[in-house]
Amino acid sequence: MNNQKTLPTDKDVLNYIDTMPTDRKKEDAIVALELMKKITGLAPRMWGPSIIGFGEYSYTYESGHSGTAAQIAFSPRKQRMVFYVMGDWKGKEALLEKLGKHKLGKICLYINKLADVDMDVLETIIAKAWKHVLAGNNLC
Repeated sequence: MNNQKTLPTDKDVLNYIDTMPTDRKKEDAIVALELMKKITGLAPRMWGPSIIGFGEYSYTYESGHSGTAAQIAFSPRKQRMVFYVMGDWKGKEALLEKLGKHKLGKICLYINKLADVDMDVLETIIAKAWKHVLAGNNLC
């Protein structure tokens, strides 16, 4: 039985972005959306109520739990933007040192606003994460 909570939806990505509470949040979300479309060459798709994902893969854990997930994604949330790009890929630490103000989770890169970071470095991070995924690796 699959109890997966975050599944792809038919919700419109731009309609979701339009619900952001400020113009800056909306603008940042559009910039991130265009950047990820450029890097992946794929159309975005909503996953659950708040994740904008690109691509899809199936997984099965040793426990037997299986499901699907976006290969790479971001979520323009009210507090901060979350990029799901922090897998185990080479050169990550050096790029993070150059990025600017951010926080990290296991696979998450948290940015309050895009003005806090070097956009060229962010683009490189996303591109390297995408290359890592295309090589058959998952970010988890």
